[in-house]
Amino acid sequence: MELLFATSNRGKAKEAAEIFKKYGITVKRFQFEHNEIRSESLDEIAAEAVSAAYAECQTPVFVEDSGLFIHALSGFPGPYSAWVQKKLGNEGVLRLMKGVADRSARFEASIAFHDGKSVRTFHGACTGTIADSARGTGGFGYDPIFVPEGQKQTFGERIELKNNLSHRYKAILEFSTALASMR
Repeated sequence: MELLFATSNRGKAKEAAEIFKKYGITVKRFQFEHNEIRSESLDEIAAEAVSAAYAECQTPVFVEDSGLFIHALSGFPGPYSAWVQKKLGNEGVLRLMKGVADRSARFEASIAFHDGKSVRTFHGACTGTIADSARGTGGFGYDPIFVPEGQKQTFGERIELKNNLSHRYKAILEFSTALASMR
C-alpha cells in the first residue's frame, strides 16, 4: 500500500516513512505549502489542512500536525511549535525555561486522513521533560531538548527512541490500525 503525505517538512516525511515501513506501507511525500489556520486544536488544524491538500491533489492523502506543550509555560508553544522553532529555536526555548523547576512537557500529534469522502483524525502523545541543554544531533526540531518519560537521553541523542515512543509514532500506529481495517 502507498500513502500520500502532504508536508513541506522533509524530516517529518522521512520519519513517517521509516515508521510506516514497519507496517508494509510506503509513504510518498506530496510537497505541500499551506497557511495553517490559527487554532488551539491540532485536530482542527490538521483537518483543515488535509481538506486543502485533498483539493490540490485529488487523491487520498494525510497530513500531520504536532506540537510541544510545556507545562510551566501553560502549554506554550503548543500548536505554534513550528513558528516558535523558526523564531526562537531550541536555545530560545531553553532560555525561557532557565531556572524553571517543573520541566514536564508532552508532544502531541494529530494525523488527518482524507479518502475523498470524509476526514478522519488519529492521535498520539508522548510525555517527558525539557532537558537543561540541547543534546544530540539526530532528528529535527525539538528532538535535542526533549527527554521522553522513563529515559535519560533526548530524542536527538537516540533517534530510535523517537521512532518507537514518539507522539508521531503513536498517531501513525493508530492510523495504520485503522487503515488495516479499511482494506
